[in-house]
Amino acid sequence: MTPLKKFIRPKVLSNFLNKAVHLADCACALAIAYEGEVLMVEGPASFDGFGAEREDVIGAPLRFDALHRGQLLLRLNDPADRERCERLLAFAVYSLQELLDMEQARRSIADEALSKYRELALLHRSVPAINTSLRMRDVVGALINECRRENYPGEYGMIFLSEPGSSQFRLAVQFGFPFGSNLQPVAESLLFRDVVGSGKGEIVNNLRADERWKGELAGLGSMALIPIASPNRCEGMLLLASHNEGLFEAAHSKSLSTLASVAGISVSNAFNFEGVQTLMNAILRALAEAIDSRDPFTAGHSERVAHLVVAFASLLGGDPGFPDLRFSDQDLRELFYSGILHDVGKIGIKEDVLTKKTRLPKRRMEVIRARFRLLGQTSDFDWREAFERVRSVNRAMAPDKAELDYVRELGGRVWKTGDDVFPLLYDDELEVLLLDYGNLTPDERKEIQRHPAESERILQHIPMLEGFTNMLSIIRQHHERMDGSGYPDGLRGDAILPQSRLMAIVDIYDAVTQERHYKPAFTRSEAMNILSREAAEGKLDSHLVHFFMEHVERVESLSERVRSTRVNHLSEIGNLAGL
Repeated sequence: MTPLKKFIRPKVLSNFLNKAVHLADCACALAIAYEGEVLMVEGPASFDGFGAEREDVIGAPLRFDALHRGQLLLRLNDPADRERCERLLAFAVYSLQELLDMEQARRSIADEALSKYRELALLHRSVPAINTSLRMRDVVGALINECRRENYPGEYGMIFLSEPGSSQFRLAVQFGFPFGSNLQPVAESLLFRDVVGSGKGEIVNNLRADERWKGELAGLGSMALIPIASPNRCEGMLLLASHNEGLFEAAHSKSLSTLASVAGISVSNAFNFEGVQTLMNAILRALAEAIDSRDPFTAGHSERVAHLVVAFASLLGGDPGFPDLRFSDQDLRELFYSGILHDVGKIGIKEDVLTKKTRLPKRRMEVIRARFRLLGQTSDFDWREAFERVRSVNRAMAPDKAELDYVRELGGRVWKTGDDVFPLLYDDELEVLLLDYGNLTPDERKEIQRHPAESERILQHIPMLEGFTNMLSIIRQHHERMDGSGYPDGLRGDAILPQSRLMAIVDIYDAVTQERHYKPAFTRSEAMNILSREAAEGKLDSHLVHFFMEHVERVESLSERVRSTRVNHLSEIGNLAGL
């Protein structure tokens, strides 16, 4: 079985073969052969002697990857079923190939995401520190304000930026024109294009006499056009204009060119930074998605938590009832990335624990069923009723005490074969079946509970954006509780960051309102009851829970707007607080 693990999970493969055998509705068997060796068989027949030519075995090729091949084999019990079994085999191999291809694609995406994330970390370390903002809005705002502060001629000003990867320019900032004015025709004029092409600034003191100007913006008499250049490209264009003619001089051109050349590096860095932000966001989302996708029931959880916690914090920051909770744009970005990455430590949790649906797995229950049946054949024991009651306990989140007592009683029974005596239920089976709540053993619960600390361990050596000083603490603390009952550190009260308290609330809210292996999705009302009970028991911050419950519809609505915001412009998230 070991060679197949790198292509597909054995349990998935076994379940597939088992269901295919049942679908056949005939006494056939299915097997997987890999490089000439039968590694897995499901069904009543065996594949002894595979390799010799046998008329009762038919096969179809499987492609595990570009290099490795295998076969899906079907052994007939009745030659009359051959045609029907050949159709079953064709359908089964097609479906199995799809599963293999999807699994290979998923693993490829996860590997690529991690590879790009490491590349991003290296890029962050190599970006030189500069004495200006890396936010484009701040850079162009500072440039246009400097032009106004120096009292250059012209009552109008514009900055157009080059769209990365295209020859198009978009308006970034302006002054002097009425709000909503359409200034885009300026960037489409031949005069504008000539200056961009030459890379040299130009003063036109009589626009009406210049053949390259077709009156794209009515009423202008003179204009200074200065390229904003970096060593590699024209990043944008600075324009000052006036109704009057003859205002600009060569000294203005020289001064503006110097200012634009300094700004060119900042604009280039800001463009690069936005690209890095976009890449970082995409990689972090891909990383979170790759982790969430290990369990289809939690797909999208990390991103939803990120949107909800930013929306929650934004609304809190505008409420007079919480004067000490004011979140800056940087704080909101930190919360967003904390939400995206809060469960990254689950990458180190065993999959059979992470996706556990019942107390005992299906195969173990089948073994127990066989024991019960054997005892029923040799004694006055209603094995069917007993097994159904055990199976009911196996599926339950909180079984009745009477049912647990019944299972405990069964645990004291034995069955004999010859001189050998065997327990009806073994100690390790009883340990899980007799849990008062949930389907995790104490050891498995500890395995799950280490994921916040594991998240911190994974992320602590990766250089994040400057100013995200609390991110690792927020992630580590998102399962802490106000009464000290949380994990991994059992923190109490004010020792838990406010951001972590917010995260805890939205994490619970999203978890209970989504379907999981062990429960259906709860309604919003049911989720509110759970949060209210947790707050009443002192586990969650009652003031924050009360605010969340009062404004849950606004939080969800705002989270949708956060989701649609371009995250490389994360400062826009802060502006949503006033919506």
